[in-house]
Amino acid sequence: VQLQASGGGLVQVGGSLRLSCAASGGTFRNYRVSWFRQAPGKEREFVAFIDRSGTPTTYADSVKGRFTASRDNAKNSVYLALNNVKAEDTARYYCAADSHIISSQKRNFQQYDYWGQGTQVTVSS
Repeated sequence: VQLQASGGGLVQVGGSLRLSCAASGGTFRNYRVSWFRQAPGKEREFVAFIDRSGTPTTYADSVKGRFTASRDNAKNSVYLALNNVKAEDTARYYCAADSHIISSQKRNFQQYDYWGQGTQVTVSS
């Protein structure tokens, strides 16, 4: 499966943004999907997970209550809504998918076989 992330951009502190991840080349509903992010000089970190049917979802503590993951399998797409963004949310955001990943490993970026190219989110104050 091929993934294409989009929707990033420049947003002010407290603002909102919606990221999209479009999939092609596979039966998307079979894939579990996570969002990760990586800031310059930092390791890639887990942001959110969404299961095949859209539930359950899991979030990193740093984004819980502010970010929401969703998906539309009919459109082969996954979304990440960023609300009340903070300066520390500045990073390149990646979607990742895998059909065999187990729940206990969903936060581990090394367990995902398929990655989008990423989309940059910059939060300005």
